[in-house]
Amino acid sequence: MLNKVQDPYTALEAKTEAQKLSFAPIVFHTARTLRDLGILAVLDSAGEQGLCADDISQQAGVSEYGVKVLLDMAVSANIVTWNKPNYAIANLGFFLLHDGMTKANMDFTADVCYAAMMHLTEAIVEGKPAGLKELGDWETIYQGLSKLPEQAKQSWFNFDHFYSDRSFPKLLETVFGNEPKTLADIGGNTGKWAMQCCNYNTAVNVTIVDLPQQLEMAKQNAIENGFESRINFYPANMLNKEQTLPENIDVWWMSQFLDCFSPMEILTILKKVKQQLREGDSIYILELFFDAQKYDAATYSLNATSLYFTCLANGNSRFYRSDDFLEIVEAADLVVEERIDNIGLGHTLLKIKAR
Repeated sequence: MLNKVQDPYTALEAKTEAQKLSFAPIVFHTARTLRDLGILAVLDSAGEQGLCADDISQQAGVSEYGVKVLLDMAVSANIVTWNKPNYAIANLGFFLLHDGMTKANMDFTADVCYAAMMHLTEAIVEGKPAGLKELGDWETIYQGLSKLPEQAKQSWFNFDHFYSDRSFPKLLETVFGNEPKTLADIGGNTGKWAMQCCNYNTAVNVTIVDLPQQLEMAKQNAIENGFESRINFYPANMLNKEQTLPENIDVWWMSQFLDCFSPMEILTILKKVKQQLREGDSIYILELFFDAQKYDAATYSLNATSLYFTCLANGNSRFYRSDDFLEIVEAADLVVEERIDNIGLGHTLLKIKAR
């Protein structure tokens, strides 16, 4: 007998929540504007007692009209509180102002996703990233990352690095436990992981496998950091059936890479890598699985970001449920030798080998 999931809302509560959803874009921009105009910072400095609209206006350099219309909406959204005649910052407003994760998510949504999401219905129907045209004329966002509008590019990389960078210490310790001499970083992006590897182990040589456009950024970063002799660059489109891969690699590394592909594409990529495995070689996959998170906020964020993949990235990928992903690994005739959850901000590391 199936257990029925309890609806969290009564009818009245559901109607209230429906109005919040209806005006969610307006609330989003209210929060962002309060942050960017410095109004939240003024209230934060004022402490629990808060300030009246006139004082906020003078300190923030925003008209009293602007202060009031924004803050009255913020009261309804529980971003600030109102105790006549003063507004004061609430806990939600505090995190909007100070929390790094919230900033990364909000900027990513505003600068990369917001306009594109108007095309979500089209993206779902067509199976293509219909919203990408808001940023540029590419088939997928990965072909255009280096050419994104500057603010969008900065927010995209800040978002990407915020989640991946906090995992580095544990990952380096694990991956270099058997002292590999060669490592292939598939989907190496800007080369940040490759340079972390070179810093951590002075003997390793890393090959970044990525699209030619991405390799240009990685190559420049490697040169600037003095690693040009230990980091190699291998142009590749992993969806090309004729694509070859480097040889004599001890560790194959894929970090937040496979979530950029559909299940069948992931299967193709894993089979291609499996063909290169020698006895003793390993594949490490670092992913964010929405069902492996400790906190509801993390699951919520990942499911929202999946729709970025739908509407902007390529139209057919997402953050996966771990069971679904592991089925693909098994279909590629690979086995999980080790799984570590809750690394950094919710990553899962899979160590994989051939059967």
